Amino acid sequence: MLSPLTHDDPATVATYRLLARLGSGGMGTVYLARTPGGRTVALKTVHARLATDPAFRSRFRLETDAARIIGARHGAAVVDADPLAETPWLATEYVLGPPLDDAVALGGPLPEPTVRALGAALAGALAQLHSSDVVHRDLKPSNVLITAYGPKIIDFGIARAAGDDHLTRTGAAAGTPAFMSPEQASGEEHTPAGDVFALAGVLVFAATGHGPFGKGSPADLLYRVRYAEPNLGGVPEALLPLLTACLAKDPAARPTTHALVDHLHDGHGEFADHLPPLLLADIARRATDVWLHAPHRLPAPAESATTPTVPSTPLSRRRALTLGGGSLLGVAGAGAGVWAWLGSRDTNTAGTPPATGPTAIPATTASDGAPAALWRGESLDREESTTQLLAGDVVGFAETVEFRVLDLKDGNTLWSDSAVREPQQVTTDGTHFYVSDGEYDKAGALRIRTLDPRTGKEAAPTVVVKGFDGTGSGTQLLTAAGGMLFAASRRGNHSTDPDVNETGWHLLAVDLRTGKEAWRQPYTWDGVRPWISQMAGGRLILAKNSGDLKSFLVQAREAQTGRRLWQRRLPLKDSALYIPGQLAIDELHAYFGGDRLRAVRLTDGEIAWEFGHGSASTSYGVPAVRGGVVYAQENRYEPGIVAVIAQIGRLYWSEGSTDRPLTPDYFATPVVGERHVYAPVRGGLNAVDLGTRRSAWVFPTDAGRFVTDKERTRVIGAGKTSVVALPLA
Repeated sequence: MLSPLTHDDPATVATYRLLARLGSGGMGTVYLARTPGGRTVALKTVHARLATDPAFRSRFRLETDAARIIGARHGAAVVDADPLAETPWLATEYVLGPPLDDAVALGGPLPEPTVRALGAALAGALAQLHSSDVVHRDLKPSNVLITAYGPKIIDFGIARAAGDDHLTRTGAAAGTPAFMSPEQASGEEHTPAGDVFALAGVLVFAATGHGPFGKGSPADLLYRVRYAEPNLGGVPEALLPLLTACLAKDPAARPTTHALVDHLHDGHGEFADHLPPLLLADIARRATDVWLHAPHRLPAPAESATTPTVPSTPLSRRRALTLGGGSLLGVAGAGAGVWAWLGSRDTNTAGTPPATGPTAIPATTASDGAPAALWRGESLDREESTTQLLAGDVVGFAETVEFRVLDLKDGNTLWSDSAVREPQQVTTDGTHFYVSDGEYDKAGALRIRTLDPRTGKEAAPTVVVKGFDGTGSGTQLLTAAGGMLFAASRRGNHSTDPDVNETGWHLLAVDLRTGKEAWRQPYTWDGVRPWISQMAGGRLILAKNSGDLKSFLVQAREAQTGRRLWQRRLPLKDSALYIPGQLAIDELHAYFGGDRLRAVRLTDGEIAWEFGHGSASTSYGVPAVRGGVVYAQENRYEPGIVAVIAQIGRLYWSEGSTDRPLTPDYFATPVVGERHVYAPVRGGLNAVDLGTRRSAWVFPTDAGRFVTDKERTRVIGAGKTSVVALPLA
């Protein structure tokens, strides 16, 4: 799992640029790093306090030598190392595959053919290591990485030459109690037969999900390893004799690694042919993650700042508009120019049930680890109908009385624009804000201003497209990307007649470089105007609530011409409530919630997969996708986050139960960090630890809409009365 760099991590080690943390422990820290030529490596550094210990430096050199001995076939190939540096370091290939314990957690115990292939390959790896008179001494599930080409053994931190005891106790405990050999547990010499004992324990874990000697305190485990019989319940019958022999207390009674290869290898196919589909999909996801990861660094701890308050609340102009019937839907996505209009979130309109369930009762920051806010401020946003827009290093809020822009660093207000009277009048491409307006009593014209994100001043000449109603009720800016701005606009002059306002609607593209209309495509008014949209692979993906309020319309258009490529209606009975915070799109699919999670193929609009069979019309909330995994809040007996593999629609994991009462907001989008997925709940933001899959903490806030900044260092939240920024972890 990739974690952000901390504020005091170095930027580089030798010629390697550090991208993320892979893990940290008592010995040192392992980073994801990249060479100047673009090769990705795992780079291990040792803690400064250990670097001054000559005995530890000797052990580090031995670790480097052992990694070189096992080689690229059975281990992580050594790319470079400097054990003599002031801070010793070792760079190896970055292995694209999960540790064995993660693989078992993903899909449960492995089938017998997989266990046999795994055992044969690991026995071959140990045979190569032992042939050079080196023993590993810490073989365990977390030190075995599963790739499509075979397992790789890592972490030779306590490996040593056979018969050499003088480094045994330097720096750390020699081995892991649950997978130690009896002789190792007794403080005796750990020979190659000891690695065979540990290998059997690893294979028992792979086949059953538990180790041969259970769990407990180190003292209890060491006692069982030395004197108790192993628990082999669940081991396939055909493997019992072999694994029982490997777990013999007498080292001389255990088979050799060569005998294990002969007994376990079936002689058929490649290693990948023996892996279950779910595990292969996870390997593929990790291969993608390493290139999609955006490096970022956690800020140093800082005191929170408070943003100046906003004046008292006037009546909402949005509420007063007459819009021709139908419940309106949509929501802004950060940088995507999408928005929502659903009235006040707490207004109990016809057919809209009030929120039910307990408000989150967060534990205090001191006891549950919730971070302090980077900054806080007040807001005036009665309808809560837009999601924050990010441009450069600022964030914009389309509030009840104005469009307000804050500095991401400290939350201070940089500028505001009271001419933005409706949320659909503003969008962004991530570099500028674009604002629309038009004539109320003259010939129709759509005017588009380009605003500098930090000053609010016009950064380009105003674009004027004649013949369209550019007012707040006649135009909706959708998104901007690649020098093009996309809008939904009505041909003609501004009118207060509802019948007139239902005709002449077009999807429109404007070339921001030339100021000219690029294309227009008519569409039929169905009583519900707002679209949500996002660019993906040269396509403009559009979605909107249907006029019957029982389905969700999704379509793709060619960005350069506006030609419709495909269209699909998804069943969505709660369409009047369903508010996609932003379209969840990756390179293959667009993802939607409802009675089940659905993946729609971007190429042809066909359903790629469906997950779940919920009895409730909203069994799955608005999804988010990151790193090949789709996250959504699930409406089950104990509600919580569910994670589904994006490529194939299989369950990855689901959130464990908590002793704090939490009511998920199914119509708010989760935010995914490196260590947590953040789920809006009633009364706060619930951080679910990606390692334990349980709630780590709840930050109390009235904010329900969250986005992350471009560098992925902050989560920015917006609510009816407040805005807040939290560190992203």
